[in-house]
This record gives sequence, C-alpha cells and structure tokens, in this order.
Amino acid sequence: MAHAATNPQEIPAQQSSFRKSLSEPRTLVNTALTVLALLFSVFAMFPLFSVLYMLLAKGATQLSLSLFTELTPGAGMEGGGIGNAIVGTLVVVAVSTVLALPLGFMGAVYLAEYGGESKLAVVVRFCGKVLTGLPSILAGVFAYAMVVVTTGSFSALAGGAAMAVLMIPTVMLTAESALRAVPSKMKMAAFGMGATRAQVVTKIVIPTAIPGILTGVMLALARAMGETAPLLFTALFSDYWFGGELLKPIASLSVLIYNFAGSPFEHQIALAWAASLVLVTIVLVLNVIAQIVTRRPEEH
Repeated sequence: MAHAATNPQEIPAQQSSFRKSLSEPRTLVNTALTVLALLFSVFAMFPLFSVLYMLLAKGATQLSLSLFTELTPGAGMEGGGIGNAIVGTLVVVAVSTVLALPLGFMGAVYLAEYGGESKLAVVVRFCGKVLTGLPSILAGVFAYAMVVVTTGSFSALAGGAAMAVLMIPTVMLTAESALRAVPSKMKMAAFGMGATRAQVVTKIVIPTAIPGILTGVMLALARAMGETAPLLFTALFSDYWFGGELLKPIASLSVLIYNFAGSPFEHQIALAWAASLVLVTIVLVLNVIAQIVTRRPEEH
C-alpha cells in the first residue's frame, strides 16, 4: 500500500510533462484543426441564421389574424392577407402526397425485399437516383404536358402531379435505405417461426423501419412545399379561396412570394416577407413533428 501511494513531489512533475505535451507538433496540429473546423461550422451556419433573422425582422411585423384569414390583395391595394395561399399550399401538398407516397413506398418495398440486385431493380434504383437531381422546372413542364394540356386548365391536380414527380424518388430511396437497415436476424427469426415473406415485410420490416420512412416523407414534403417553378407551369395562381375543385388554378405560398417579391408596392413586398416566414415555419413544424414521431418506437 505504501508503494501505491503517490509521492506529492511527483505531481508537479507530471503536470509539467502534461503542459509540455501541449507544445508538441501533433497536439498543436490537432488543436488548430479543431478550431478551424469550428470556424468553418460557424461560417456554414451564418447564411442560415442570416436568412432566419431577416425573415423574423421583416416578416414578423406583418403577423396578425387577418394575415391568415383574408385573401391576397390586388396590386397597389392595402390590407388583405395570405390565407388562400396557405390553404392552396396545403391542398397541393396533400394531392402530391396522395400520388407520391403509394408509388414511392411500394417501389422501396420492391427494391429492398423483392428486387434485390436484379436487372429491373438496378434500373429502377438508377432512375430514382437520376430523378433526385431532376431540375424542378422540368417536372413542371412534364406535368404541364401531361395534365394541363390534357385537361385544358391550370389546376391544383397538375401542381400536385408536378410535386409528386419530385417527391417519389426521395421517398423511394430513403424508404429503401430504412427497410434495408432492419437487422436480418429479426427477419430470420420470423422466417424460422413459419412466417411468410409478406408477413415478415408487413409485420416486422415495415414497422421497424417507420422512423426512417417518415424521415424520407418529411424531406420530400419540405422540398415540395418550397418549389415555385413547377407551380408556375401547372397551378398558376388564384386570388380566391380553394373551392374544392382540383381542376382550377389555385394559390400557393411559393408563387405568392415570387409574384409579390418583385412588386413595386411596399405592402405586397411586406406580404412576401410574411409569407416566407410562414412557409419556413410550416416546414420547421413538420420536421419537429417528424422527429417526435420517429423517436417513439425507439423509446418503447
């Protein structure tokens, strides 16, 4: 026990050797790189916080009940709000979700559980990756040719179809990754108990992968809500409330921002800032909800 005790005279010597180690080249390089990484991280976040600050500074002053309950004003008119644009955005996103989720999700199930590395699965996966980089304006042109020309009118359905083209690859590839991440031991155990492949997929794989699938859905929704070019070719804009008819033009926040931001009237420009703040807030709320939902399975 006497030999195990530390000599008090040795402690200053140990501290001295530790301080000397800070001057070693390897330690200096590590410290310098850490500081550099921190500075680059702050620099990367600066544009984001700058945009949020501008939205709050210029858009928060317009927040009121009338902003959410009144129609968009005409050129040069005072008052009004963005209520019809908010409703229109939600309608277009709902239509695109109904069109995109079944196709994207079923494609993911095929790729992850049935297709494997077959030629068809490789082609589908490659096409999905190509579509993730598709310029949004091309999706608008495609929906214009397929829906607007066919029906003879700009409409919420055409806008939803354009957004669905952008959402499908994101949902499919993200959901596939989530399905593939399910441990094979869980599936083998289910097969060992006599479960069929369909039962394993529906009872084991999909419930386990729900957090990752929801993350992909939220990413796709966030992209769809912020797109403008496809809606200019498909949904156009409307100064009225959505009346339940999917084959008529409809308002949206992104197109409202595009139209009003270039207006020579100060009130329209102020409404564009307010609409930008509302759009960012909606996307943020959706992502927060997704985070809460995706944590529940892990907690249980």
